[in-house]
Amino acid sequence: MRFVRTGRGAGAVLGIVFPLVAAAAPAPLAAQSRDSVEVPANYWPHFVYGGTTSILLHEAGHLAVAFAIGSSPSFGFDKLRPTIYSGINSHFEPHKQFLFSVAGLTVQSVVDELILDIPHHRGGAFERGMLAGGIGTTLFYLTVGRRGSVSDIEYIARMHGMTRTQATALFGGVAALHTVRIARDKHYANFFARPRSDGGVDAGLSLELR
Repeated sequence: MRFVRTGRGAGAVLGIVFPLVAAAAPAPLAAQSRDSVEVPANYWPHFVYGGTTSILLHEAGHLAVAFAIGSSPSFGFDKLRPTIYSGINSHFEPHKQFLFSVAGLTVQSVVDELILDIPHHRGGAFERGMLAGGIGTTLFYLTVGRRGSVSDIEYIARMHGMTRTQATALFGGVAALHTVRIARDKHYANFFARPRSDGGVDAGLSLELR
């Protein structure tokens, strides 16, 4: 009997998320002008901790659902990528597999929504890493990880819970809304910018043609 698997493991997601979130920068602590930004010494470690926590919550969502529906999940590797195996026979229990596959992105989306909704002293490095991790993971699964052999989106579609287009519209729409809210919130100033050595910031995409 062959058990199906969840989406690409944490290692694969980290490989795409952190190059994406590395473009984010902190809110200025002591801005002398509009184009200057000062980065605290402990900013990047806390940012990475936040991003890692977001990804771990994604995997915890898969595990929690698996245990809740009486399955026995396990850890393994798919082409050297850490992967959580659901322990569910999708041929006999497709609904359970759907719940398992959709859990990770759902947990991250809910956590990001709570961060943006619950009143608190916002804008810290760890919190920014959490938000970037959630948005980056969603972006990964809706692009390069969309049709992977163990992709969450692929299994969501296979279990006929949602089509790929519906899953993209749902999770992509939520991530896009969160991105707009972050961009419009002054507490997350320079979230989509990268500090330069000369004190300024670079924003947007940079392409190098050879």
